[in-house]
Amino acid sequence: MTQPAFRFGAEAVYPIPHAGPDPRFSESLINSVAALLVGYGYPPFAALDDWADLESALAAFLYEHKDTK
Repeated sequence: MTQPAFRFGAEAVYPIPHAGPDPRFSESLINSVAALLVGYGYPPFAALDDWADLESALAAFLYEHKDTK
């Protein structure tokens, strides 16, 4: 299912196909996204569950679920 695009006429690019381990999806990426959120005024990440939830949400946005193919 195609989601509405931000720009008129543009097609959604995400989620991308999940083809196994992706070296770009790293602890550094998760830390960068967390720092960006905090920089925009969101509360700091304190509990390990916060980090795990961010990682899960980011993975769900970036990659197609393996069961959808």
